[in-house]
Amino acid sequence: MITLGIETSCDETAAAVVRDGRVLSSEISSSVHLHARYGGVVPEIASRFHTEFILSVTRQALADAHCGIKDIDLVAVTCKPGLPGSLLVGRAFADALSFAGKIPLIEVDHLQAHIMSCFLGARGKNRDVTLAGDVPIFPFVGMVISGGHTSMYICKSLKDFTLIGRTLDDAVGEAFDKVAKILGLGYPGGPVVEERAANFTNGKEINFSRALLGDASNLDFSFSGIKTAVMYYWRDSAKTEAEKDKICFSFQEAVLDIIEEKVIRAVRFAEKTEKLAVGGGVVNNEMLRRRLASRCRRENIELCLAPRKFCSDNAAMVAVLGESLFEDGKCNTENTEKN
Repeated sequence: MITLGIETSCDETAAAVVRDGRVLSSEISSSVHLHARYGGVVPEIASRFHTEFILSVTRQALADAHCGIKDIDLVAVTCKPGLPGSLLVGRAFADALSFAGKIPLIEVDHLQAHIMSCFLGARGKNRDVTLAGDVPIFPFVGMVISGGHTSMYICKSLKDFTLIGRTLDDAVGEAFDKVAKILGLGYPGGPVVEERAANFTNGKEINFSRALLGDASNLDFSFSGIKTAVMYYWRDSAKTEAEKDKICFSFQEAVLDIIEEKVIRAVRFAEKTEKLAVGGGVVNNEMLRRRLASRCRRENIELCLAPRKFCSDNAAMVAVLGESLFEDGKCNTENTEKN
């Protein structure tokens, strides 16, 4: 089966082609440069960008995969969550392709796709972890850490994701963006805060509070307090470049401490699994990857992190999950008919 994936949930216009769970092409065009002057994503600008570039991005994805639209057996498109106008562009485009080519269409949840992107091309214990032919062994705890979302799930099957924890205010990526804006470091904030944090090698870090929100049963997140603490600290500081490095390091450490503690709580809460999968744009952060890997080794938890090229919003994860859901539904239907 050859599947075309379409992703337009936020500011990346993406298309990808996969065949039987293997990524043949993945094309992304980002409008982040248009949002930089505003310090965040402007929904109207994002939707206009999608409208302008979705056709060319799809054509390039098909060309990279050496196939045409007539070769496509399934179209998978992000349906939620995301910016309404952006989602509408992708869905309308996918509907048109489906109708014109008489191709089946399947909707994919953006957050579930991020979690399942952890298994794209990865190798698990005693298995080749792909989705179409050999789905990951359920159950496991899945987490999305991105600019707009910080959510944890117990994943029992391709169609059973139960939300067990989420941010009550800012998402992790959003908090990085806001801290970067406070310090005048530009947008997007994640990469530049990580870079400035790496510059801080000596001295005592700032003890920003870690909001763990109660006992071990609480799996929700809160990052607005850290952001506010950074704002007040910077207001009263000497406002030097060295001070920015120190703030970035201390802020990042506080955020990573919270994430690390919460994911361990989540795995313990799940009881019947010792597996954790973490995807989303913030998973590009090298220190986050190191911290999670180290803690999971100590706790004897099997960890799967999304490959860097599939951390940010992309259509490969949409296509592969869509293909798996379609095949799973077809198999269930066939079994029902036989019974």
